Amino acid sequence: MIRIVYGVFIVLHGLVHLLYLGQSARFFELQPGMDWPDGAWAFSKSFGDETTRSLAGIFLILASLGFLVGGAGLFTKQDWWRSVVVGAAIFSAVIYLLFWDGRLANIANNGWVGIFINLLIMTAILILNWPKF
Repeated sequence: MIRIVYGVFIVLHGLVHLLYLGQSARFFELQPGMDWPDGAWAFSKSFGDETTRSLAGIFLILASLGFLVGGAGLFTKQDWWRSVVVGAAIFSAVIYLLFWDGRLANIANNGWVGIFINLLIMTAILILNWPKF
């Protein structure tokens, strides 16, 4: 049962990245006035906001795929699922750090909740060796 719960959590966390993809592609706004990833400290000044949004979208698809594949590996009892999920969590955290606008205002809209969830996932897997099946 815990395998299913944890696997669903991993898959859902991966799908949330697709919501941020929709935000970055301007298909919709996750919240009124939210302009993520415009103004990203690492990319916007060099590439402009349009290219920054495209890069964010590509990276978010890759992160989402990592979590989805890792979740599938967990469901099918593959030995490699932990490595894939940890890799996706690290990659996801780096994405949100690089595409952060550098301001502390509206920090939750800049992916910091996702970074916290990624840290929890990595702690559970790498330090606590959880879940044990």
